[in-house]
Amino acid sequence: MWHRLSNPFLRLNQRQRSLTSKGFKAVHAHRLHTGSAELTYSYYDGLYPGHIQTTPFQKALLAVGSGVAALQDPYRHDMVAVLGETTGHLALLNLRDRMRNDPEGYRILTERPRIRLSTLDLEKMASLPDGSFGREYLRFLEDNKVTPDSRAEVKFVDNEELAYIMLRYREVHDLLHTLLGMPTNMLGEVAVKWFEAAQTGLPMCALGAVLGPLRLNSSRLESLFTSLGPWALQNGRRARCVLCIFYERRWEQSLEDLRQELNIEPPPVILRASNKKNA
Repeated sequence: MWHRLSNPFLRLNQRQRSLTSKGFKAVHAHRLHTGSAELTYSYYDGLYPGHIQTTPFQKALLAVGSGVAALQDPYRHDMVAVLGETTGHLALLNLRDRMRNDPEGYRILTERPRIRLSTLDLEKMASLPDGSFGREYLRFLEDNKVTPDSRAEVKFVDNEELAYIMLRYREVHDLLHTLLGMPTNMLGEVAVKWFEAAQTGLPMCALGAVLGPLRLNSSRLESLFTSLGPWALQNGRRARCVLCIFYERRWEQSLEDLRQELNIEPPPVILRASNKKNA
C-alpha cells in the first residue's frame, strides 16, 4: 500500500526540479518595487521556490502515505513535514490572521526572518549569561545534538505567505523546546506536541499528540497524563501566539521573563536530554 501511495509523491517531487530561481527573484523584485507584501501574495498566487502544485486528491494521498510513514517512525521528519503541509491549510489561515493582527507578528510576516546557522551569531550567544534565552537555546542545541538547519523547506502549501508561516513554525519548534524546558526524547517531543496542538490547531500536531503516547513506557505515560500533558495543554491554550515573537531580537532577554511575557509556566517536571529514540 505504501509503495502505491509513494508513487504520486515521487512524481510530484520530480516536478520540483522544473522550478527555477527566476520566480523567486521576481517575487522579491515585486516586493521591493511595490513595498507591499499583500500585492505579492495575490499577484503570484502563492507560488514560491520549491513549490509543488497538487490537487486535493493528490494532497489526500500524500497525507495518508506520510501519516502511515510518520506513525511507523516519528523521527521521519520528511514525512512529518509532508503531513503538516497537506493537512494544515485552515490552521495556517488562522495563524496568519493572528500574526497579521499582532504588531510583532506583522513585522515577522513583513521581514521574513530565518532561523539558520547562517543567521545565528553562535559566539555572541555563547557569551550571553546563563538564563538568557539565547544562551539556553544554544545549550539546548548542544545538549540534544540538534541543528536548526535540519528543518525541511515547504513544498505543498499553495500560498507563499502560508508557506512561510509553516516554515516559521518549523524553525520555531526548537525554540519552543527551550521555552518549555523539554528535551528531544520521546516524552519531551510528545509534551511539545500537546502544547503545539492546543496553540496552533495544526492537525499534524494533534495527530502527534494522540499517537505519540503509544510509544511511551508505563512510567513516562504516567508522567505525561498526570503532569506534563495537562500543563502543556493549559499553557498552549492560554499562551500568546508563539509565532508572534521575533525571537531573533530576544536572545539577551532572560528565559524567565520571556516565559512570563508569553504566559507560559515553567514545566512541572524537569527532563534531561537523552537518546531521543528512547521512549
